[in-house]
Amino acid sequence: MSSAAIEFSRQNQSRFLDELKALLRIPSVSTLPEHKTDVRRAAEVLAAELTRIGMENVRLIETGEGNSGHPLVYADHLHAPGKPTALLYGHYDVQPPDPLGEWLSPPFEPTERNGNLYARGAVDDKGQMYMHVKALESLLTTSGALPLNVRVILEGEEEVGGEGIAAYVASQPADLKADFALVSDTEMFAPGLPTLCVGLRGMIYTEIEARGAKTDLHSGMYGGAAPNSFIALSQIIAKLKDESGRILIPGIYDSIIPPSSEELAAWKSLPFDEEHYRETEVGSRQLVGEPGYSVLERTWARPTLDVHGMPGGFIGAGAKTVIPAQATAKVSIRLVPGMTPTATFAAYRDFILHLAPPGVDVDVRLIHSGEPCLIPVDNPYIQAATEALHEVWSKETVFIRSGGSIPIVGDFARHLNLPSVMMGFGLPDDNLHAPNEKFLIANFYQGIESIIRFLEIVGEKAPS
Repeated sequence: MSSAAIEFSRQNQSRFLDELKALLRIPSVSTLPEHKTDVRRAAEVLAAELTRIGMENVRLIETGEGNSGHPLVYADHLHAPGKPTALLYGHYDVQPPDPLGEWLSPPFEPTERNGNLYARGAVDDKGQMYMHVKALESLLTTSGALPLNVRVILEGEEEVGGEGIAAYVASQPADLKADFALVSDTEMFAPGLPTLCVGLRGMIYTEIEARGAKTDLHSGMYGGAAPNSFIALSQIIAKLKDESGRILIPGIYDSIIPPSSEELAAWKSLPFDEEHYRETEVGSRQLVGEPGYSVLERTWARPTLDVHGMPGGFIGAGAKTVIPAQATAKVSIRLVPGMTPTATFAAYRDFILHLAPPGVDVDVRLIHSGEPCLIPVDNPYIQAATEALHEVWSKETVFIRSGGSIPIVGDFARHLNLPSVMMGFGLPDDNLHAPNEKFLIANFYQGIESIIRFLEIVGEKAPS
């Protein structure tokens, strides 16, 4: 199995890790305006590295209206005539590190503990994206060429909806022409178990705004007569789901494509311990959700509705007896195959407007959205990935879905007609979007080897 490129990657593991640490020190938090220059600096560092390792046509692509967004990083190496073209995708932006007090080491000072690398972005997605870069370096350095054609596209807005790359993919499909996409932004089902993700939930992320009085009012003088926007908002939210967790929006389940009996049987064979999941990953006294469905079905193949925050009113220390004039809730719905963002948002908005109590004006806004997707497992690129993972990990690959959303995968399918190979190496306890995010260092190294071998196999099996 071992190739010159894999041997090179093994000999350079410590350097690769040090380079990743340098990238992780850049606080490229895409949602916070004060980090806009940091996001660009991360893009520039990646562009310089892609140039250094021998990729060509490296450039930053500005995004957003009036170039207000974070840049894309593009590179290619197209010198394998007759071979397939791979589009390697990743994102270099990260989530905010809050709450800072819960981190055991500073979020932007990468720290090794117990074989893990702790930092914001370690696994989501700088560490996994950087595996692609180092796999390309290993191949180019040892062979002076790549076994297939490669385009690279890296974005800096995945954590805020990915609008820039979505617009670029839709408007410039010829610039990203390829045969398949490789995405490493998912996880392994269990440690040491090679995993390919073949399904993602989509999402609509929304804001509900309730407005009552024209200004905040004193509850002693106006309580009992003036509408309270927070109470109105709470009443609306309480009617979106029943006590069992079933969503009450009319028609929301009508178009769902359920998993096949074969897929359900495969899920039942996975090494899943529900009690360990409850205690270690969730940390709650009990699990909740729709009755009649397993935990994996509820998280992979059923729609969910969640409230993420309710800013507004008085939240400072002490007391202030105010009736807030305005209140907002941030609410998302995860979509499963058969559902579309457009139809789901329309049904959701209409239901909320129907629920609005007297005396309160309600506005429902769509912030961003993404399509759900299912990837057929019988295409040659999934088969090549399965072979590569077996060689590197010496175990059979399992096929799973993810409850999360990677909107670009749907964009690749819709606008570029590309199947995506979602080959991720994170672990369920890596604390994505939470304090003490980590990446198992051994997975970083073996992930690089897996990607090298995958690209080699695709090149080997393609007709010359």
